Amino acid sequence: MDEARCCPLSAIKEQDKEGFSIAAQQKLLQGYATAHGMVIAQEFIDIETAKATGRTNFEVMLAYLKRHPQVGIVLVEKTDRLYRNLKDWVRLDEFDIEIHLVKEGEVLSKDSRSSAKFMHGIKVLMAKNYIDNLSEEARKGQQEKAQQGIWPTKAPLGYVNMVGPDGKRIIAPDPNLALVITKLFEWFATGTQSLKEIAGKAASLGLIYRHSSKPLPASGIHHILRTRLYTGAFEWNGKLCQGRHAPLISHELWERVQIIPIQVGWGTRIRT
Repeated sequence: MDEARCCPLSAIKEQDKEGFSIAAQQKLLQGYATAHGMVIAQEFIDIETAKATGRTNFEVMLAYLKRHPQVGIVLVEKTDRLYRNLKDWVRLDEFDIEIHLVKEGEVLSKDSRSSAKFMHGIKVLMAKNYIDNLSEEARKGQQEKAQQGIWPTKAPLGYVNMVGPDGKRIIAPDPNLALVITKLFEWFATGTQSLKEIAGKAASLGLIYRHSSKPLPASGIHHILRTRLYTGAFEWNGKLCQGRHAPLISHELWERVQIIPIQVGWGTRIRT
């Protein structure tokens, strides 16, 4: 059997619903490798959405190929699972490897005919257009939601994402943290407590970052105090929208907080 084959797997998250799940891609590529006497040296999976950028494992794969020049083949389901832009194509083309596009029944290498490389380039451009279109549609959807008064993205601390009565995803007060957010504004509005002091009190009440589970520093508290969303209104693409979610503070309290000097803990900075 041939040694050291590399199998990157890439999927757009929304496509799981359409039958192109990561598990299905893995099964396809593993079967192809077995049928052609290849040994899979490493698998790379990138889970992406149109709303998120970055391809962490594509970068890891490139680094792996650089460290393991004996790896001679990259397996992938099809073109738009491997590339997201022309830069991806150029960077991968620098390696002396074969690219097997399993579902397309195509193998590309340095020795491929110019016509085959040309057609592959067209497919890369189509893949980029596909991703650009997904991003554009995602932005349109977010704008439409905002115009309807629905916060169109991830809920900030103090709120949770949920499905509303009409089936649309909305935000609602977090039963565990909503009151803590209200307290932050009330504490700061007194003008007697620094951000550092407030951060300590908030941490004792369980206010932490969702992913890291770490307490919010003074800068995190400052960000919350500048977020209009907690009043029930929010800004989206430079426009003020009246939200349909329940406010955690009044407009009057938010406005009062905006004009109070910021006391970090060891000094004072006047809000500009």
